[in-house]
Amino acid sequence: MDGVGKGLELFRFADQGQSVAVVVRCEEPRVVSDEAFYDAAIVLESDFIRGRVRLVLSRADLDEWERCLSELEAGEGIEWPGRDRTAWVDVIPDDPVRVTVRDAPSTGVEVCVPVDVAEGWLEENRGRLRRLREVLGVLSGRPAPDGGHRTGTEPAD
Repeated sequence: MDGVGKGLELFRFADQGQSVAVVVRCEEPRVVSDEAFYDAAIVLESDFIRGRVRLVLSRADLDEWERCLSELEAGEGIEWPGRDRTAWVDVIPDDPVRVTVRDAPSTGVEVCVPVDVAEGWLEENRGRLRRLREVLGVLSGRPAPDGGHRTGTEPAD
């Protein structure tokens, strides 16, 4: 997790040869106008190319990702997060899934990765989102999803 410190994956699209993931740094957020922002990175790895691009995500971005997962389940392509302020990914749920990482705001680089995802990839990514929300809730002092209050940065098993 170079460059993002101790983090958790928000999502991962992977097969035996390549992967695209978003890793969110699990530390205190920066707060601007009462909105919390978390450092993150899109991490792309394959035998052909490796790269990462920095992101800054809010809780609204996590809510948007949840909506995107529903759209992917319905067979629709998505763009996430909003491209007006940061790098983003396009995901097209074909066979294989096509994930394009775009860093238009700074470098203009775009990389498309076809990923032959395993069955159950949607539910795995929903689980990653739930776990990340739980950890970020603990960091901010918010109650855990089950209504309890936990300390530390690791979710309870």
